[in-house]
Amino acid sequence: MDYGKYKYQLEKKSSSKKTSTVKEIKIRPQISDHDLQLKVKHIKRFLEDGDKAKVTLFFRGREIIHAEMGMRVFEKIKALLVGFSHKIEQEPRLEGTTMSMIIAPGKD
Repeated sequence: MDYGKYKYQLEKKSSSKKTSTVKEIKIRPQISDHDLQLKVKHIKRFLEDGDKAKVTLFFRGREIIHAEMGMRVFEKIKALLVGFSHKIEQEPRLEGTTMSMIIAPGKD
């Protein structure tokens, strides 16, 4: 076996980064506190594994009138993630009948 080829393959293998995937969590504006804590626990697990977490909030029917309820849910999520290494890659924004936010793992 060619030593140069072997050395190149080792270098290539060590330089390849782990591709991060985006895991999605779906919630509703009327979510209870316990269910929200459970979803945040899942988000923390995703971030620990090195994946990004996309939190999607769905509005049904006339709930879209009260978009501020969705913002309050996202503020609760941010408050529950305080002290955990993360960064908000995309702030919550309304797109049609859904509101979404992307959370990326932070530097440890």
